[in-house]
Amino acid sequence: QVQLVESGGGLVQAGGSLRLSCAASGRTFSSVTMAWFRQAPGKEREFVAAIRGNGMNTYYGESVKGRFTISRDNAKNTVYLQMNSLKPEDTAVFYCAAGFSGGIVSRQSSYTDWGQGTQVTVSS
Repeated sequence: QVQLVESGGGLVQAGGSLRLSCAASGRTFSSVTMAWFRQAPGKEREFVAAIRGNGMNTYYGESVKGRFTISRDNAKNTVYLQMNSLKPEDTAVFYCAAGFSGGIVSRQSSYTDWGQGTQVTVSS
């Protein structure tokens, strides 16, 4: 099992930027696919981005393509989500996910380990 701790959330104005971090421990980090999901109030959890263990392959949800960038530093056991051009509709709790069991990277059920989440609020 992987322990995940997210950080970097906060309040930002529309058009601004934030960088989220997810520190992982408990398993060989460099071999695992990592992902970010988010959940807005009253909505289902939504796929944001994923990155393969070697960092060479990344995937994004349609609503964040061109604005968000996922990356990782395997030496630090950390995955990042750089969020630019933030919009009020990006307001959500952002969750880091690991324990990818194969299948579709954008599917919640493909992951077994989850962080507690970090709140991102974008004001208009």
